[in-house]
Amino acid sequence: MKKIGFLSFGHWSPSPQSQTRSARDALLQSIDLAVAAEELGADGAYFRVHHFARQLASPFPLLAAIGAKTSRIEIGTAVIDMRYENPLYMAEDAGAADLISNGRLQLGISRGSPEQVIDGWRYFGYVPEEGQSDADMARHHTEVLLNVLKGEGFAEPNPRPMFPNPPGLLRIEPHSEGLRERIWWGSASNATAVWAAQQGMNLQSSTLKEDETGEPFHVQQAKQIRRYREAWKEAGHARKPRVSVSRSIFALVDDRDHAYFGRGKDSDQIGIIDNMRAIFGRSYAAEPDRLVEELKVDEAIAEADTLLLTVPNQLGVAYNAHVIEAILKHVAPALGWR
Repeated sequence: MKKIGFLSFGHWSPSPQSQTRSARDALLQSIDLAVAAEELGADGAYFRVHHFARQLASPFPLLAAIGAKTSRIEIGTAVIDMRYENPLYMAEDAGAADLISNGRLQLGISRGSPEQVIDGWRYFGYVPEEGQSDADMARHHTEVLLNVLKGEGFAEPNPRPMFPNPPGLLRIEPHSEGLRERIWWGSASNATAVWAAQQGMNLQSSTLKEDETGEPFHVQQAKQIRRYREAWKEAGHARKPRVSVSRSIFALVDDRDHAYFGRGKDSDQIGIIDNMRAIFGRSYAAEPDRLVEELKVDEAIAEADTLLLTVPNQLGVAYNAHVIEAILKHVAPALGWR
């Protein structure tokens, strides 16, 4: 295990039980938690994107703000739903956020997850071409984004521009060199993991995937990762890819931890999501010594180079910093972190 970061969905609720009661709270606390995580020595601050929900939605202002207030920690998404994205405008936003952070952006994108509304991408002005699905549209948007991020000119310049142009075709600006290699695809199946490898994207595998073999979640996820790496090698890419997995992991080190998460043993769950039979990975909550032993037999964690800890952001910045610190201090070293 080379890197450990956190993943926040940025939930907010006006409930008195929530420490995050507004969208402003969610955004400002996300910045504060990223700063705290960097100070604790964590490697990454990642955020989920959901539209039409009381969660984080527009990632680039948040990522740019975090980039300006931190100096070392990776900042990223896990994931942005590409069905909703204009890939050219996204390339501008991503380039700006990456330059502000001095090349620390790790951009996780995907076809997306079940939504709050029916076909929400239609409200954003996107409709699949005839004979295509919304997943096809997401992959097409992704392919356009990846091509644009190469930094090659493609737009015909105006012969009488307002400002002087460099010679040749024009590219999207601002361009951030190297960002193309820091794009990740969130994959829920073996087939889309292979596609991500063929496209030269890193792999993000979450806490659910298509139940393709009936085996335990971590076993199926480990096989997905191995198949991804095989496809990467077959594609002949020169660089080494990165792979992340997400987990809900809580080290029970004080009374608060036991009160929130000491409910007993969790297990994998099977359900139907978007007409797909899916397997949902278990959560881990135990005293540190026992937690280490349980995590050591998680095959997917062993296969990945990056572990993202999902955090209960509505419990507040201070408690979530405690959750991250407990893992980094009491658990991560035994898993080979640093």
